[in-house]
Amino acid sequence: MRLSTKGRYGVRAMFDLAMHSQEGTITLKSVAQRENISEKYLEHLFANLKKAGLIHSVRGAQGGYRLARSPEEITLGDIIRVLEGPVSPTECVAGGIEAEKCERAQHCVMHLVWNNIREQINQVLDNYTLADICEEQRKLQNGGYMFYI
Repeated sequence: MRLSTKGRYGVRAMFDLAMHSQEGTITLKSVAQRENISEKYLEHLFANLKKAGLIHSVRGAQGGYRLARSPEEITLGDIIRVLEGPVSPTECVAGGIEAEKCERAQHCVMHLVWNNIREQINQVLDNYTLADICEEQRKLQNGGYMFYI
């Protein structure tokens, strides 16, 4: 399974909003510049993220975007599922019409394997919050981990 640019750029943009959340609303232009992502592309991503209730927009001279919830409450899974759809290695375990069409699901050992892979991937994505990623970034910026003797 590979994420498209929508998923990767969406996570980067949300990470940027989280890192700068103390500044109030953040302009699309500033996110685009810091993350080296086209403003037009970000507009499309932010529309989907706003529709899903992950970000809010504020109009006007002091307008911009901000997270709709705290960084501790937004997981990478939340972001990726909004932008990419269900995270799944195959259609037969993704849910929806494709899964219903699978005649072999009841008797297919691979169905069990694919489902386990899907569950494991989603568990990892749901265990990382924006706050976790921000904390890791701060550690990297400060020269890594501090060891005391």
